[in-house]
Amino acid sequence: MNPDPDCIFCKIIAGEIPCFKLYEDKATFAFMDINPANEGHALVIPREHAADVHAVSAEAIAATVVTAKKIATAVERTVKPDGLNLLQCNGPAAAQSVLHFHMHVLPRFDNDELKLNWGLQPGDMDAIGALAERIRANL
Repeated sequence: MNPDPDCIFCKIIAGEIPCFKLYEDKATFAFMDINPANEGHALVIPREHAADVHAVSAEAIAATVVTAKKIATAVERTVKPDGLNLLQCNGPAAAQSVLHFHMHVLPRFDNDELKLNWGLQPGDMDAIGALAERIRANL
């Protein structure tokens, strides 16, 4: 499925690099993150190589989300976190470290102090409405 010979995730799928595999099917592959933010942190990737959300096919992203739900359910049953993030990052500013579309299944625990939660602050409704109009124009 169009592997990139320089991609670490493509090498994991091919069995060239070891991993702690959780699950695989014809479209996806799931394994433990070896740099876990919390206990139970897993990654779900499509077999299709695509750098990010802009490059991944609709079929591959859909399959990845279905597998992420399956893995999230298993992680929930196993480590019993207080919450769980499904996280997908694109580009350096979003801390994407591997240029192969992937989703993090990230168990969260009260007071784990991970810096993903940005808090709620009401926005300017006029500015939000104007921006929504501009975004809709690009759909």
